[in-house]
Parts: sequence; structure tokens; C-alpha cells
Amino acid sequence: MKYSSEILFCDNHLLIALKPCGMLTQPAPEGGDSLEEFAKEWVKRQYKKPGNVYLHAIHRLDRPVSGLVLFARTSKALSRLNEQQRDQEIQRVYVAEVEGIMPSKEGRLDHYLIHGDHRAIIAKEGDKEAKHARLTYQVIRFKDHTTFVAIELETGRYHQIRAQFSASGHPIVGDRRYGAKTGDENAIHLHCMKLAFEHPVTKELVQFETPAPFN
Repeated sequence: MKYSSEILFCDNHLLIALKPCGMLTQPAPEGGDSLEEFAKEWVKRQYKKPGNVYLHAIHRLDRPVSGLVLFARTSKALSRLNEQQRDQEIQRVYVAEVEGIMPSKEGRLDHYLIHGDHRAIIAKEGDKEAKHARLTYQVIRFKDHTTFVAIELETGRYHQIRAQFSASGHPIVGDRRYGAKTGDENAIHLHCMKLAFEHPVTKELVQFETPAPFN
């Protein structure tokens, strides 16, 4: 199964879109299709907007990662959602298939990371520019030589999930950049499957879930 871009929800304040593997979240200088451009075109068509469309991503997914992305449609929503993000009040749950059999059914990964050249580098506490990275995981199920895990981030570092599972000896399936045995740079087995947060205007709890394209 392979996803195409899809808008799952849109009101006057926010938009939820599904990003497929291989697509950028936001436009980049080197070009390539982006979810943000796709969503802006969708809003233009849907609401017959003649001018520029206001749309800002609250978080990003790496190009080879699939899943849910939250966008703000107004400056007020952007400010309030960014505040929720800073206060860790936006729940993001990922599912990943990692190489090998994880020894524990649940756990926490703690590392220090440096943002290197197109990758995150494991560092030591106190190293220059090193930032603390923490996540928790629960095993969902096992396959012959892989483990499916649900992951929640406690920090939001560059390539955090990819680097931390690689450092633990269980790189994400397909993620050659971080030591996987096989794979495709445009598609790895990591998917943002759930978003839950307080609506920036109505204050209602809203949540969205979508299954991973790998099983």
C-alpha cells in the first residue's frame, strides 16, 4: 500500500494532511513536491481563493517518513498551536518497524544528539551543541526478524527517532542512512499515526488517526 497526499480535516483555523513517503513537508530550495504546496492548492480550489493562502506547518516529517501533519490556517491558530507544541501538549504517536527483536516490551530511550550534515549524531552530555533527546516506546507486535513499536516523543530533535533506534541497535526498516541493512532513501517504515491536541479556538480535544502504509 502506498499513500498519496490527502486532506483529512480542514476548518477556518487548522488543516490536517496525510503526507506520503518521499514527499517534503515544506518547499525546499532544491525543489520537489511538498505537502504544504499541495495543501495550499487544495484550499485554493476548495474555497475558491484567488490570492495567497496562509498555511504554516506546526511540525515536520522527514522526507522518507509518512503520516499526519498539522497546519495552522491563521496567525492566531499558529501562535496558540506553537505554544502547545512548546509545552508538549500536542500528542504525536508514531509507529515504526525496526530491525531485530526488541528485548523489552516497553521502554525509554535517552541520548544526546548533535545536528550534523543531513543526519543526527549521537553525542555525550556536555558536548558542544548536544541536545537531550528522549522518547518512550511500546512494542505492538513481532515479525520474524523485526519489531513494530508505538513511539511518543518527549523532545522534538532532528531525526530523533531514526537516530535513537539506530543507536539502540534496532534501526528503522529501510533507513540505510542510519544503518538499516536494506532500504530506499525515499521510504522508511516510520509513520505518524496519531495527533491529539486542544483546538486553538474552540478548545475542544481533537484527535486524528491513520494506519501505517506498511504492515
